[in-house]
Amino acid sequence: MLTRIDHIGIACFDLDATVEFYRATYGFEVFHSEVNEEQGVREAMLKINGTSDGGASYLQLLEPTREDSTVAKWLAKNGEGVHHIAFGTADVDAEAAGIRDRGVRVLYEEPRRGSMGSRITFLHPKDCHGVLTELVTSAPVESSEH
Repeated sequence: MLTRIDHIGIACFDLDATVEFYRATYGFEVFHSEVNEEQGVREAMLKINGTSDGGASYLQLLEPTREDSTVAKWLAKNGEGVHHIAFGTADVDAEAAGIRDRGVRVLYEEPRRGSMGSRITFLHPKDCHGVLTELVTSAPVESSEH
């Protein structure tokens, strides 16, 4: 079962400038930042609120670290903006299997490591009315490292 909107992924050319915009405009602060070498991105998670299931909702700002990354290719084609939506679930494996059984293509055979130690997979946007959709199982303990 999907339990919340975990995050909205926003692709950007300049992570620092984009973080500053969200800080100055809305008062959002960076909860966590990291470089994900596998996905070729530098990211910042801005926590919006906590949720009743112990998770939280975030904005995930994504800056590519290399030109061959998925986010870099997306930026070249679309420019800055909303890249994907992510739904939280207690069991990404079971949720992905159930969605796959309903005819939606799951992009990873096995979930991968995501932000803050989470486990993630993506659903094909052509099967989700044009929306790249991520499924996320948060790590047991949220990180507050910057």
